Amino acid sequence: MTVLVTVKAAPNPSEKYGETVCLAGIHADLIRRGWVRLYPINFRDLPIQDAFNKYQFITLEAFPARNDQRRESWRPVLSSIVKGDTLKPWKPRRSWLDEYVEDSMCRLNADARARSDAKSLALVRPREVYQLRIAPHPGWNPDEQRKIDQYVRQMDLLDPRDKRPLQAPRFQARYHYRCYEPGCKGHEQGLLDWEFVALQRHLAGWPDPEIRAQLEARFLTTMFDASRDPAFYVGNQAKRAHVFSVLGVYYPQR
Repeated sequence: MTVLVTVKAAPNPSEKYGETVCLAGIHADLIRRGWVRLYPINFRDLPIQDAFNKYQFITLEAFPARNDQRRESWRPVLSSIVKGDTLKPWKPRRSWLDEYVEDSMCRLNADARARSDAKSLALVRPREVYQLRIAPHPGWNPDEQRKIDQYVRQMDLLDPRDKRPLQAPRFQARYHYRCYEPGCKGHEQGLLDWEFVALQRHLAGWPDPEIRAQLEARFLTTMFDASRDPAFYVGNQAKRAHVFSVLGVYYPQR
Protein backbone atom coordinates (compact mmCIF):
# COMPACT_ATOMS: atom_id res chain seq x y z
CA MET A 1 0.00 0.00 0.00
CA THR A 2 0.94 3.66 -0.40
CA VAL A 3 0.11 5.90 2.55
CA LEU A 4 0.25 9.64 3.14
CA VAL A 5 1.48 9.92 6.74
CA THR A 6 -0.60 12.50 8.60
CA VAL A 7 0.25 12.02 12.26
CA LYS A 8 2.49 10.06 14.64
CA ALA A 9 1.39 9.33 18.19
CA ALA A 10 3.78 9.67 21.12
CA PRO A 11 5.85 6.51 21.80
CA ASN A 12 4.63 3.95 24.31
CA PRO A 13 6.71 1.43 26.28
CA SER A 14 7.30 -1.96 24.66
CA GLU A 15 9.14 -4.91 26.19
CA LYS A 16 10.23 -6.09 22.73
CA TYR A 17 11.27 -2.80 21.09
CA GLY A 18 11.72 -0.39 23.99
CA GLU A 19 9.09 1.86 22.50
CA THR A 20 6.52 1.67 19.74
CA VAL A 21 4.62 4.31 17.81
CA CYS A 22 1.19 4.29 16.20
CA LEU A 23 1.03 6.07 12.85
CA ALA A 24 -2.09 7.28 11.07
CA GLY A 25 -2.56 8.37 7.49
CA ILE A 26 -4.68 7.95 4.41
CA HIS A 27 -4.41 5.47 1.57
CA ALA A 28 -2.97 7.18 -1.48
CA ASP A 29 -4.15 4.39 -3.78
CA LEU A 30 -7.15 5.65 -5.74
CA ILE A 31 -9.02 2.33 -5.45
CA ARG A 32 -8.57 2.12 -1.69
CA ARG A 33 -8.98 5.65 -0.35
CA GLY A 34 -9.65 6.06 3.38
CA TRP A 35 -7.90 6.05 6.73
CA VAL A 36 -5.17 3.60 7.74
CA ARG A 37 -3.47 2.90 11.08
CA LEU A 38 0.01 1.33 11.12
CA TYR A 39 1.19 -0.32 14.35
CA PRO A 40 3.65 -1.15 15.79
CA ILE A 41 6.42 1.00 14.39
CA ASN A 42 9.65 1.08 16.39
CA PHE A 43 11.26 4.30 15.17
CA ARG A 44 14.21 3.76 17.50
CA ASP A 45 15.32 0.81 15.37
CA LEU A 46 14.91 2.55 12.00
CA PRO A 47 18.18 3.69 10.44
CA ILE A 48 18.25 7.47 10.18
CA GLN A 49 18.05 7.29 6.39
CA ASP A 50 14.83 5.26 6.66
CA ALA A 51 13.01 7.58 9.09
CA PHE A 52 10.09 9.45 7.57
CA ASN A 53 8.08 12.56 8.34
CA LYS A 54 4.52 13.78 8.58
CA TYR A 55 2.90 14.50 5.23
CA GLN A 56 5.32 12.17 3.46
CA PHE A 57 4.20 9.34 1.20
CA ILE A 58 5.51 5.88 2.06
CA THR A 59 5.01 2.60 0.22
CA LEU A 60 5.10 -0.60 2.24
CA GLU A 61 3.80 -4.10 2.79
CA ALA A 62 1.30 -4.58 5.62
CA PHE A 63 -1.07 -7.21 6.98
CA PRO A 64 -4.47 -6.80 8.66
CA ALA A 65 -3.84 -6.44 12.39
CA ARG A 66 -4.76 -9.45 14.48
CA ASN A 67 -6.75 -9.00 17.68
CA ASP A 68 -7.87 -5.54 16.56
CA GLN A 69 -11.44 -5.11 15.38
CA ARG A 70 -10.76 -1.65 13.97
CA ARG A 71 -11.01 -1.88 10.21
CA GLU A 72 -8.27 0.72 9.63
CA SER A 73 -5.59 -1.19 11.56
CA TRP A 74 -2.65 -2.81 9.74
CA ARG A 75 0.64 -4.33 10.90
CA PRO A 76 3.52 -2.93 8.83
CA VAL A 77 6.57 -4.77 7.53
CA LEU A 78 9.17 -2.16 8.47
CA SER A 79 11.86 -3.52 6.16
CA SER A 80 9.57 -2.94 3.17
CA ILE A 81 9.09 0.81 3.67
CA VAL A 82 10.12 3.01 0.76
CA LYS A 83 9.96 6.77 1.24
CA GLY A 84 8.36 9.08 -1.30
CA ASP A 85 7.70 12.79 -1.68
CA THR A 86 6.75 15.09 1.19
CA LEU A 87 3.89 17.54 0.72
CA LYS A 88 4.75 21.16 1.47
CA PRO A 89 2.39 23.37 3.49
CA TRP A 90 -0.39 24.05 2.97
CA LYS A 91 -2.14 23.99 -0.39
CA PRO A 92 -0.81 20.56 -1.51
CA ARG A 93 -1.80 19.08 1.86
CA ARG A 94 -5.27 20.61 1.70
CA SER A 95 -5.88 19.05 -1.70
CA TRP A 96 -5.45 15.62 -0.09
CA LEU A 97 -7.02 16.15 3.33
CA ASP A 98 -9.84 18.67 3.19
CA GLU A 99 -12.26 16.09 1.82
CA TYR A 100 -11.78 14.07 5.02
CA VAL A 101 -12.68 16.89 7.41
CA GLU A 102 -15.97 16.34 9.26
CA ASP A 103 -17.81 18.39 11.85
CA SER A 104 -19.28 16.04 14.48
CA MET A 105 -17.27 14.32 17.19
CA CYS A 106 -20.57 13.47 18.83
CA ARG A 107 -21.56 11.36 15.83
CA LEU A 108 -18.25 9.49 15.86
CA ASN A 109 -18.73 8.68 19.55
CA ALA A 110 -22.28 7.46 18.98
CA ASP A 111 -21.26 5.27 16.03
CA ALA A 112 -18.38 3.72 18.01
CA ARG A 113 -20.76 2.79 20.81
CA ALA A 114 -23.32 1.34 18.41
CA ARG A 115 -21.17 -0.64 15.95
CA SER A 116 -18.00 -2.68 16.27
CA ASP A 117 -16.98 -1.76 12.70
CA ALA A 118 -17.47 1.98 13.15
CA LYS A 119 -14.84 4.45 11.98
CA SER A 120 -11.89 4.59 14.38
CA LEU A 121 -9.91 7.44 12.77
CA ALA A 122 -11.17 10.82 11.64
CA LEU A 123 -10.33 14.49 11.10
CA VAL A 124 -12.78 16.64 13.08
CA ARG A 125 -13.10 20.42 12.86
CA PRO A 126 -13.98 21.93 16.27
CA ARG A 127 -16.47 24.75 16.62
CA GLU A 128 -14.77 26.06 19.75
CA VAL A 129 -11.55 25.07 21.56
CA TYR A 130 -11.86 26.58 25.01
CA GLN A 131 -9.00 24.95 26.93
CA LEU A 132 -5.74 23.04 26.63
CA ARG A 133 -5.19 21.68 30.11
CA ILE A 134 -1.52 20.89 30.71
CA ALA A 135 -0.61 18.90 33.83
CA PRO A 136 2.44 17.01 35.14
CA HIS A 137 2.74 13.52 33.70
CA PRO A 138 2.24 10.92 36.49
CA GLY A 139 4.93 8.62 35.13
CA TRP A 140 4.54 5.15 33.70
CA ASN A 141 1.91 2.90 35.24
CA PRO A 142 3.02 -0.51 36.64
CA ASP A 143 2.36 -2.38 33.39
CA GLU A 144 4.24 0.19 31.30
CA GLN A 145 7.17 0.13 33.73
CA ARG A 146 7.22 -3.68 33.60
CA LYS A 147 7.58 -3.53 29.81
CA ILE A 148 10.45 -1.06 30.08
CA ASP A 149 12.23 -3.17 32.70
CA GLN A 150 11.79 -6.30 30.61
CA TYR A 151 13.25 -4.58 27.55
CA VAL A 152 16.30 -3.32 29.45
CA ARG A 153 16.94 -6.79 30.92
CA GLN A 154 17.23 -8.14 27.39
CA MET A 155 20.40 -6.12 26.77
CA ASP A 156 22.88 -8.02 24.61
CA LEU A 157 26.36 -6.86 23.70
CA LEU A 158 25.80 -8.23 20.20
CA ASP A 159 22.54 -6.32 19.79
CA PRO A 160 23.19 -2.89 18.18
CA ARG A 161 19.81 -1.46 19.14
CA ASP A 162 19.60 1.51 21.48
CA LYS A 163 18.25 0.08 24.73
CA ARG A 164 18.04 3.20 26.82
CA PRO A 165 14.73 3.08 28.73
CA LEU A 166 11.95 5.30 27.42
CA GLN A 167 11.50 8.29 29.71
CA ALA A 168 8.03 9.58 30.53
CA PRO A 169 7.44 13.17 29.40
CA ARG A 170 7.23 15.92 32.00
CA PHE A 171 3.73 17.00 30.93
CA GLN A 172 0.54 15.59 29.50
CA ALA A 173 -2.37 17.55 28.05
CA ARG A 174 -6.07 17.36 27.30
CA TYR A 175 -8.11 19.44 24.86
CA HIS A 176 -11.57 20.70 25.82
CA TYR A 177 -13.72 21.67 22.84
CA ARG A 178 -17.14 21.62 21.23
CA CYS A 179 -17.90 20.23 17.80
CA TYR A 180 -20.55 21.42 15.35
CA GLU A 181 -23.17 18.86 16.39
CA PRO A 182 -26.28 20.77 17.57
CA GLY A 183 -26.45 20.56 21.34
CA CYS A 184 -22.86 19.35 21.74
CA LYS A 185 -22.03 19.38 25.45
CA GLY A 186 -18.28 19.37 24.85
CA HIS A 187 -15.47 16.87 24.49
CA GLU A 188 -12.40 16.26 26.64
CA GLN A 189 -9.68 14.26 24.91
CA GLY A 190 -6.07 13.50 25.75
CA LEU A 191 -3.35 14.75 23.39
CA LEU A 192 -1.10 11.93 22.16
CA ASP A 193 0.87 13.83 19.52
CA TRP A 194 4.52 12.85 19.00
CA GLU A 195 5.35 16.54 18.56
CA PHE A 196 3.99 17.43 22.01
CA VAL A 197 6.51 15.06 23.61
CA ALA A 198 9.32 15.96 21.20
CA LEU A 199 9.04 19.66 22.06
CA GLN A 200 9.37 18.83 25.76
CA ARG A 201 12.53 16.85 25.11
CA HIS A 202 13.93 19.71 23.02
CA LEU A 203 13.34 22.05 25.99
CA ALA A 204 14.59 19.55 28.59
CA GLY A 205 16.81 22.06 30.42
CA TRP A 206 14.12 24.72 30.76
CA PRO A 207 12.11 25.39 33.95
CA ASP A 208 8.64 23.86 34.09
CA PRO A 209 6.71 27.18 33.79
CA GLU A 210 8.58 28.09 30.62
CA ILE A 211 8.03 24.66 29.06
CA ARG A 212 4.30 24.89 29.80
CA ALA A 213 4.20 28.34 28.21
CA GLN A 214 5.93 27.05 25.08
CA LEU A 215 3.57 24.07 24.82
CA GLU A 216 0.52 26.29 25.15
CA ALA A 217 1.92 28.79 22.65
CA ARG A 218 2.37 26.10 20.01
CA PHE A 219 -0.54 23.74 20.63
CA LEU A 220 -3.16 26.37 21.37
CA THR A 221 -2.17 29.91 20.38
CA THR A 222 -0.44 29.09 17.08
CA MET A 223 -2.50 26.15 15.88
CA PHE A 224 -5.85 27.78 16.68
CA ASP A 225 -5.03 31.31 15.58
CA ALA A 226 -7.79 33.09 13.66
CA SER A 227 -5.71 32.79 10.48
CA ARG A 228 -5.89 28.98 10.66
CA ASP A 229 -8.56 26.45 9.72
CA PRO A 230 -7.78 23.74 12.32
CA ALA A 231 -9.08 20.22 12.82
CA PHE A 232 -8.20 17.37 15.16
CA TYR A 233 -6.84 14.02 14.03
CA VAL A 234 -8.68 11.68 16.39
CA GLY A 235 -8.43 7.94 16.98
CA ASN A 236 -10.01 5.51 19.41
CA GLN A 237 -8.67 2.65 21.51
CA ALA A 238 -8.89 -0.99 20.45
CA LYS A 239 -10.17 -2.12 23.86
CA ARG A 240 -12.36 0.91 24.51
CA ALA A 241 -13.79 1.91 21.16
CA HIS A 242 -15.84 4.75 22.61
CA VAL A 243 -12.71 6.52 23.95
CA PHE A 244 -11.14 8.85 21.38
CA SER A 245 -7.92 10.83 21.78
CA VAL A 246 -6.39 13.68 19.80
CA LEU A 247 -3.48 12.26 17.80
CA GLY A 248 -2.47 15.60 16.33
CA VAL A 249 -3.69 18.86 14.88
CA TYR A 250 -4.20 19.83 11.24
CA TYR A 251 -3.90 23.61 11.05
CA PRO A 252 -3.67 24.94 7.47
CA GLN A 253 -3.83 28.62 6.67
CA ARG A 254 -7.30 29.80 5.72
